[in-house]
Amino acid sequence: MRIGIIGSGHIGGTLARLLAQAGHHVVVSNSRGPDAVAGLAAEIGERATAGGPADAARFGDLVIVAIPFVRYRDLPAEHLAGKVVVDANNYYPGRDGHFPDLDASATTSSELLAGALPGARVVKAFNTIHYLHLRDGGTPSGTPGRRAIPIAGDDPAAKAAVVGVLDDIGFDAYDVGSLADSRRIEPGSPVYNVGLSRTEVAAALA
Repeated sequence: MRIGIIGSGHIGGTLARLLAQAGHHVVVSNSRGPDAVAGLAAEIGERATAGGPADAARFGDLVIVAIPFVRYRDLPAEHLAGKVVVDANNYYPGRDGHFPDLDASATTSSELLAGALPGARVVKAFNTIHYLHLRDGGTPSGTPGRRAIPIAGDDPAAKAAVVGVLDDIGFDAYDVGSLADSRRIEPGSPVYNVGLSRTEVAAALA
């Protein structure tokens, strides 16, 4: 699969490595431009290319967004329409400043991101796992107690694509429901940064 990655920090960089190792082709990017991620792309090898956010958005059939939430309005929306967009972000008021609707639980950060990306098929994923656990915690499909990563979204086909990508890099998925339901897996939830199997995720969220 062609996968674009916007954000080359701990989560974005780790996913770029894992996805390339799993056989996907990735364009990795950040806001500073291709030169800033050229070293990462070279380290990953022939399945990775350095680019800018618009390059990653144009390239990917699936595009992962792993940037500070406060910058979600800077995404190249015109290139993401129709794409599966994986929202790996979290809202941290101490870093991002305060968003009154989020503070009041009137909406979710994923719904705000989706509202800024008309036509994009947004799926929340990868926001609950520490990058070291992402890097080291994958296991083959069928492994007893395999770690599950919760996902949420409004488009069943988009969620199915994300389930497949998760399996490719060694994780099960647990579908918590719609983007509105993604509040159940935000920071402070019982599944945030906790290593749980699919059965254990279900019990924690019950």
